[in-house]
Amino acid sequence: MSLRDRLSASLKEAMRAKDATRLMTLRLINAAIKDRDIDARSDGNGSGVPDEALLAILSKMVKQRQESARAYEEGGRLELAEQELFEITIVEEFLPRQLSYDETEKAIASAISECGASSIRDMGKVMGVLKEKYTGQLDFSKVGGEVKSQLS
Repeated sequence: MSLRDRLSASLKEAMRAKDATRLMTLRLINAAIKDRDIDARSDGNGSGVPDEALLAILSKMVKQRQESARAYEEGGRLELAEQELFEITIVEEFLPRQLSYDETEKAIASAISECGASSIRDMGKVMGVLKEKYTGQLDFSKVGGEVKSQLS
């Protein structure tokens, strides 16, 4: 089942269950995907965005909600922080499993050897390989430091 089909089925299920919070979050996901589809159509790609781009959208949504939750916690708005954290759990249902620390290390080493990187100047190549293979499975803001340490 494709990611779009899973989202659609979950949306229908949330409607039937009258789960307002889940329904709202799934509608936000669909709106973000439709916006990206419209952008793709205006660029000449009539079929919409592929699942890899959908994973990037979902990852971005998780990151935004993590930042919002952190800001709400710092501001003493714990009920809003809890809402953001709940939305994160819903969005993460559609993302692939995150790689463990050891798996991340192996993926970075593999990407370095695949593109023949030898210095920090090749970091962009390594990150490109990682994004191509592991979108949605890695937090690239954290991976950057690890790539630097392995290249130096």
